[in-house]
Amino acid sequence: MASLFEELDYAATPIGPITLRRRFDPTLRKDVFEVKLGEEFLMSSAYTASEVALSKLALDRLEGENLDILVAGLGLGYTAKTALDDPKTGKLLIVEYLEPVIDWHRRGLLPMGTAIPGDPRTEFVLGDFFRLVEGQRFGSASGPQSLDAILVDIDHSPEALLSDHSRPFYSKESLERLSTMLRPGGIFGLWSDDPPDERFTQILEASFGSATAEPVTIERPLAGTPIIQTVYLAQT
Repeated sequence: MASLFEELDYAATPIGPITLRRRFDPTLRKDVFEVKLGEEFLMSSAYTASEVALSKLALDRLEGENLDILVAGLGLGYTAKTALDDPKTGKLLIVEYLEPVIDWHRRGLLPMGTAIPGDPRTEFVLGDFFRLVEGQRFGSASGPQSLDAILVDIDHSPEALLSDHSRPFYSKESLERLSTMLRPGGIFGLWSDDPPDERFTQILEASFGSATAEPVTIERPLAGTPIIQTVYLAQT
């Protein structure tokens, strides 16, 4: 019989210790995988609808085949795996700052096992996504590293940041720079743990040309009130 609680991994990182743990949730009647950075909860496999929606809503708006997709923030892998499940995806570039997170997937410690690193379309980049964007690491719309979609799930929201160094990314200037890394018709998607923010949607619209904020409602058994998260989509 499996234990009700297990710490699967603990590692030091440049921004503090990170922990992966598994516990049995009697309400959901399933194992839940959780990630903590220090004493802060980063993510959980209990509710993943919005992480899945980040990929699905974005890729549903794209046409063509052999699309080049970038996912920034690997986490438990639900956004990346949804992108790989779409037959239009030709290449998936995953940018992740924390090496232990990539290692969890390579070791098969998570519910999806080694599905992401085992897919030949996957390429990992270990690095700070925000710094890479500042340095135009991913090329421009006319360059060889052009992308069809950039999907970001790093901060809790454009206002609730894991680190203050990412704050400039959410400005109109930075988002306009990001738009040049997409092919015409390309899409930028952003996950947020908060309800839709009209002010940020307007910044996206000014930066890309069109933008929407798609609320994702998550019902929680016994909690009484649902969680409302957001997927922001902006298209060139």
